[in-house]
Amino acid sequence: MKAIICRSYGAPADVLQLVDTDEPAIADDEVLVQVHAASVNPADWHLVRGTPFVARLQFGLRRPKFPIPGCDVAGTVRAVGKHVTSLQPGVEVFGTSFRRGFGTFAELAPVPASLVVKKPANLTFDEAAAVPLAASTALQALRDHGRVDAGQQVLVVGASGGVGTFAVQLAKAFGAEVTAVCSTANLELAGALGADRVLDYSKTDFTDGGRRFDLILQAAGAHAPMACRRALLPNGALVQISGDSTNRWIGPLDRIVAAASISPFVSQRMTSFTVQPNRKDLELLAGLIEHGTVTPLIDRTYSLDDVPAAIRHVEEGHTRGKAIVTVT
Repeated sequence: MKAIICRSYGAPADVLQLVDTDEPAIADDEVLVQVHAASVNPADWHLVRGTPFVARLQFGLRRPKFPIPGCDVAGTVRAVGKHVTSLQPGVEVFGTSFRRGFGTFAELAPVPASLVVKKPANLTFDEAAAVPLAASTALQALRDHGRVDAGQQVLVVGASGGVGTFAVQLAKAFGAEVTAVCSTANLELAGALGADRVLDYSKTDFTDGGRRFDLILQAAGAHAPMACRRALLPNGALVQISGDSTNRWIGPLDRIVAAASISPFVSQRMTSFTVQPNRKDLELLAGLIEHGTVTPLIDRTYSLDDVPAAIRHVEEGHTRGKAIVTVT
């Protein structure tokens, strides 16, 4: 099969190669997916770059221990492990291998059966590949960590990105009033996603205290936790999932640590998390998509041999929705 291989850390164009390699074996609890499409996530460029350096504790100290990047997939089940009863060969599925081996930038990918569900019939494979990791992150950020409720004021920072586009739609589905923060070029997009108000970050600083929110989801930007506090109601919550950083050693970890240090001493909750994909959430998202409540947004599509450009595009931080790799 053909696959993108990464044998050392570095710039995507320098370290990624399209090669012919053996078909992967599957464990008893896995399915082998014939990949029709995959999507690019920040985790992929962190894996390829090996930055921030603290990430190498997970990805491998000297070289990537997961040679094939890619952690979102949509395709057709080719084979199932002997303990798998929920899926059969021929079923169209979508899912993720995040933190379970990556490997989806290939023609065939082994994926835990617990992280794969049937593809919504109203989605193409490209659209389905955009969903798993980004939508799961947005869902868990709002529901589990932000404890969003109907009628609340929610601010989404980075509303036009992969997670942000799902977060705006999901927050509206939870009954919240949503304010989106994005660039001038994406104001119309954020409104089309359902945001009640849109702020242009180049003209308006949401931390000026002019408006306060029950929940701030920080999916982009570099605002410090203390600055975000000015935009929170007394019992509000800040949920950090990402953000810009030039620190090659720890990335945005300094802001995350600062928020955790402040949180016990203030009335607001400040938290961060790493998404934990699971079948229940993927099925919930599939249902919302089938009912038209949530729609994935595709920024650009790339071929398998153009994965280095796709990863570079996501790394630059200006995607409108998701970047997709069409494999079959």
